Amino acid sequence: MPNSSEHPCRITIGDDGPLLMEGPVEVTCADGTVAVSDRFVVALCMCRRSRMYPWCDTSHRRRTQPGEKSRRDTG
Repeated sequence: MPNSSEHPCRITIGDDGPLLMEGPVEVTCADGTVAVSDRFVVALCMCRRSRMYPWCDTSHRRRTQPGEKSRRDTG
C-alpha cells in the first residue's frame, strides 16, 4: 500500500492515547507479522497493553498517571 506524494499519510499523535492514522494501512510488527486494516482511520496502540495489538483497544485508559491515585486509593 504505497503512499503517493499527492496524498501523504496523515498521523495524529495524542498525549495519552494511540496514534490515529488515516487508512487503509499495513503495519509490520517487530516479529515480522503484518496487520492490515482498510478502515478510514485506525488507532495504533502505543502502550503495548492492547489485546488486539497493534490496534488500540483503549487499554491505556485503565492505567493511572504517575503521581495520580487510583479510584481504589481514594476510598
